[in-house]
Amino acid sequence: MSRHRASRYEMRRNARRMRRYGIQPVATVNDLDVAPLVIVGIARLIWRYRSELAPLAIAASVLATGMILRRWLPEWWPTVVLSTIAMAAALAIGGRWVNLPRPIERGYAAFTTAFAGAWLTLAADLGPFTAPLPAVLGVGSLVLAVPWWAHRRRRARVRVERTLAAWPDIAQAVGLAGSRIQSAIVDLWGYRVRLKLGRGQTVEDAINKMPALESALGTRRGAIRIQPVPELANRADLRVIEKDPHADAIPWPGPSVTSVTQPVKLGLFEDGSLVRVPFLRRHGLFGGIAGAGKSGGVNVLLGDLTACPDAIIWGIDLKRGMELMPWASCLDRLATTPQAADGLLADAVAILDGRADHLTQQGLRVWEPSPDAPALIILIDEYAELIEETPGAERYTDSIARRGRAPAVTLVAATQRPSQRAMGKGAVRSQMDIRLSFRVREQRDVDLILGQGMLKAGWHAHRLDAPGKFLISAPEHDVPRRARTYLLDDEGVQRTAERHAPCRPSLDGISVAALEAHEALKASQGAAKPSPRHARDSGVREAEEALTLALRQAPDDGVSIGDLMQATGMRRTWVYQRLQDLGRTRQVEQVARGRWRALPEMDNP
Repeated sequence: MSRHRASRYEMRRNARRMRRYGIQPVATVNDLDVAPLVIVGIARLIWRYRSELAPLAIAASVLATGMILRRWLPEWWPTVVLSTIAMAAALAIGGRWVNLPRPIERGYAAFTTAFAGAWLTLAADLGPFTAPLPAVLGVGSLVLAVPWWAHRRRRARVRVERTLAAWPDIAQAVGLAGSRIQSAIVDLWGYRVRLKLGRGQTVEDAINKMPALESALGTRRGAIRIQPVPELANRADLRVIEKDPHADAIPWPGPSVTSVTQPVKLGLFEDGSLVRVPFLRRHGLFGGIAGAGKSGGVNVLLGDLTACPDAIIWGIDLKRGMELMPWASCLDRLATTPQAADGLLADAVAILDGRADHLTQQGLRVWEPSPDAPALIILIDEYAELIEETPGAERYTDSIARRGRAPAVTLVAATQRPSQRAMGKGAVRSQMDIRLSFRVREQRDVDLILGQGMLKAGWHAHRLDAPGKFLISAPEHDVPRRARTYLLDDEGVQRTAERHAPCRPSLDGISVAALEAHEALKASQGAAKPSPRHARDSGVREAEEALTLALRQAPDDGVSIGDLMQATGMRRTWVYQRLQDLGRTRQVEQVARGRWRALPEMDNP
């Protein structure tokens, strides 16, 4: 046995003896094989800084390729020239397909390719070490490496990779042990990762860990967004916003629609995509504290709707017109007092009833807006104040919310806090299909505006930190994504109103006739308080009389539903509803399937 091996054997034996008596031996440098550790350490450093060393690695590859070409393939220099031209042109023209979206990035890639190709051509023909080719390669590589080292997206990608390499420890620390990162994408504002959750974990669990994730990842407060992946319940998209894309106001680009049937453009999401939502046959609710940007959102909505020649807009602003008066030239009616608001809503219900009667008589299901038959949109600013100062308004708004969809009568309300007291006891809030929540002060207000359980599902409107930022809940937008509405200032409102005022439509003949019948009825009743169903009384009464007559004249085997529809001129649902009402009072009976007749109580009322 050699002296070196004997010495190592003796040290191991002494170490065993020390452990036997509870003493932990300390390893010395002589005990270790240093060379493999040094090699592993260098390899780890090279791998860690592989992005920074990439220009040097490419330069070394170009030098090696030049040596190979000169030694074995010197006659290939024309092929190198043609290949270089083709590759440089492809990068300059189609570089966006290889993750080079900006022209300056494509130009840099094309120039670098041309430099390497030119040097290889000369190296193949003259030799890679012929002066001044080595110096040109060295200096050129260093000069071209500077943009690479300084590129923001490359540095961000490296930082993200190093951060996410520690994800197992981060997940363990925040309570998401078992989750892992599947992919990562760096964009202009930060980065996005696809997160695969651990067994039994849900997206809600990850959402609840957002403050802990912000601390573990070292981001600013409110920088993390987590959204579910609809296809898989154990996946989530985690987005880190390093630079707020909504830090500055976004100027309004002008109207985006020419018809109320088209989706309105309200603003931009954080990824730059448009916030588009149709308002036809959908009621809307804008909520948020004072100064959060509700008025700005309403202005953007009016900027688009006033450009539609197939939509009439009525407004209610009990702040004496402070918010809606600048749009007065584009509003067909504007109520600024409780009495005027009550009359406006009563007329809106009259139009709704008149249109409903017309649709019934024509056998149609919905009112199709056009310049000759425009949709009616009623915009109410500070809805809670309307309900408080105009007690009769609640039944009108409730009727519009319940029945306004088919006749194209839409209600859009803006309020600070849509509590049950503020929204009344009717169905107004439950019928609001489109909900925009600007910043709220209390977390519970999120559920008041967006719906029960939305706060727990990740709709954190209380974290919005600037006027104009909002969350939108609609059939097309069912995940919490932050957005910011456009800025349409007072001068812009004035210019837009002046431009759109000359092309505003007039009320259609059916609606005008309904209003005239409403006025005549009020006059005949001595200006009594109107009923929200007054415009339908005449037509409905005639149909009910025809139904009663047909049932009384029915034979013993009864009369069919089709015959009753023909006799009354009403739809099947109306006939069934009346038959059920009469059946509950024992005035009619069902003889057979789909056949009815009157009972003696109907013949002798």
